[in-house]
Amino acid sequence: MIRIEILLYDGFDELDAIAPYELLSNVQRAPGGVTVELVALDGPRSVTAAHGLVLDCPGAPSERPDVLIVPGGGWADGAPTGARAEAERGALPAAIATRHAAGSVVASVCTGAMLLVAGGLLSGRPATTHHVALEDLRASGARVVDARVVDDGDMITAGGVTSGLDLALWLVERFLGPRAARAHEVALEYERRGTVWRAGATA
Repeated sequence: MIRIEILLYDGFDELDAIAPYELLSNVQRAPGGVTVELVALDGPRSVTAAHGLVLDCPGAPSERPDVLIVPGGGWADGAPTGARAEAERGALPAAIATRHAAGSVVASVCTGAMLLVAGGLLSGRPATTHHVALEDLRASGARVVDARVVDDGDMITAGGVTSGLDLALWLVERFLGPRAARAHEVALEYERRGTVWRAGATA
């Protein structure tokens, strides 16, 4: 069973998390061995997203999920909550780094990549993020790749907001195969966009 957790925090962007959650929930209901859960670092609790959506997280992240997805939000606008505030606070990036060290694959959507940066995970590694944070990502020492999804093995990053669907479909393909990914792509009536860059490929 592949355990996937989506790590929420106040100020996260709704679509960054809900798009992959819906797709992966569909996968969970089909034969295939995937579970997906919304979690909060200090859960269980309610989390308020960037546009005001309130979600109940039933628990905290496990010590070693197979995949931990980190949404972005609130990086560029100086909001009091969101990815930048969490990066400055430090607890969330440290928790992400701890789970990566324990063996979890860490994946980010949009400016969630900057929380991976704050956790010391992307220096010298290929990565992408929302276009508003690309220079910050580059300045952190990451190797910015022009791709929709960048898969560097134990670290996967995806571009702007809607790329959460492409990330989720790539996770399905990586763990369950292209046929399963195609079936869920058709079910959503969504056509995957852009390039998936994989470790060992030419950027």
